[in-house]
Amino acid sequence: MEFEKLVRGEPGQYVASSGAIKELPARLVIFKQPVIVTGQKSYAAFVKHGGNQPNWPVLFYDQTASHEDMNRLAEKAKSLGADVLIGVGGGKVMDTTKGIADRLGIEAVFVPTLVSTCACSTPLLVAYHPDHTFKSIDYCQRSGFMTVVDYDLLLDSPREFFISGISDTLAKWYELEAIHRGKNRADLPALVQLALATAKVSLDILLQDTETAVADFDQNKLSPAFQRIVDTTFAIAANVGCQTSDYVSGAHALHNGLTLLHETHSIAHGLKVSYGILVQLCLTGDRDEVRKLLPFYQKNGYIYSWKQLGVTEDKAAAMQKVAEFATSSKESYINIDQNIQTQDVVKAMLTLESLVEEVYG
Repeated sequence: MEFEKLVRGEPGQYVASSGAIKELPARLVIFKQPVIVTGQKSYAAFVKHGGNQPNWPVLFYDQTASHEDMNRLAEKAKSLGADVLIGVGGGKVMDTTKGIADRLGIEAVFVPTLVSTCACSTPLLVAYHPDHTFKSIDYCQRSGFMTVVDYDLLLDSPREFFISGISDTLAKWYELEAIHRGKNRADLPALVQLALATAKVSLDILLQDTETAVADFDQNKLSPAFQRIVDTTFAIAANVGCQTSDYVSGAHALHNGLTLLHETHSIAHGLKVSYGILVQLCLTGDRDEVRKLLPFYQKNGYIYSWKQLGVTEDKAAAMQKVAEFATSSKESYINIDQNIQTQDVVKAMLTLESLVEEVYG
């Protein structure tokens, strides 16, 4: 069996509560030398909400989530005698931590400081080149030891990333459904059926709770809706990828193509994915679903048109470049249909532009 086709589990423990990170020292007492991997802003948030933590060594990543930086930090962590890594930050910190842990063969604990992706609970990582363009998806040798979710810390995180996490999670249903559309659900492997059911639960919670959760977030209010969105983003959505390896398709393929455009590097992962969802739906002929989602997108700040990406180069040339990458043999559009061509994706992007014009003028 191919290594990437294996079914993997989520972290051994999922701890979620107010003030959860204050319990870290007690939870990690079995380890001799924890080492933190983080970014400057993430570590500041961790210190602010963590109280009196032990004087664990801290390694700062270079913001690329590249193999080069993983190798650099692995050498440093090894020299410190690390037997567990504590990733503190957003998706790129989580993935960098996984890469280091894999290289050293040690455990990893994840403390998300952003509600931006499910990276704190998945046994895979997205690697980039040092110039921030997409490189590969790497599958880890083991799942995380523990994910520690502190609701108070997350209420204090940037709004953009909370919105981004919701749209990245939204993609789980649309991408997986497209892969298995037209198949008899009862004939699918049991774990794929579970993944589809889990993705549908994610979709239902997001459409039900997003508006309330965002309003509560804006008021710094710890509410049941906010907690459900956080746990859906981190735990439920991650479970989709644990049950089946073929769960990404058009939305993430387009995201990866968009990383070729330097103007998109400052746009959060999930916001680029939100645009990819609509392009994928246009390609699969689901225009009514696009029309249904557009008000949700506009109300919550998602990307639904090309101009929102801020790309300055020629539109036709840029679309062609993105579509070529998204439909390459190594990308995930082929999970929907191996015969999808570059021009099919370009046409879908132009169809989306027409639909947006039709709805909003």
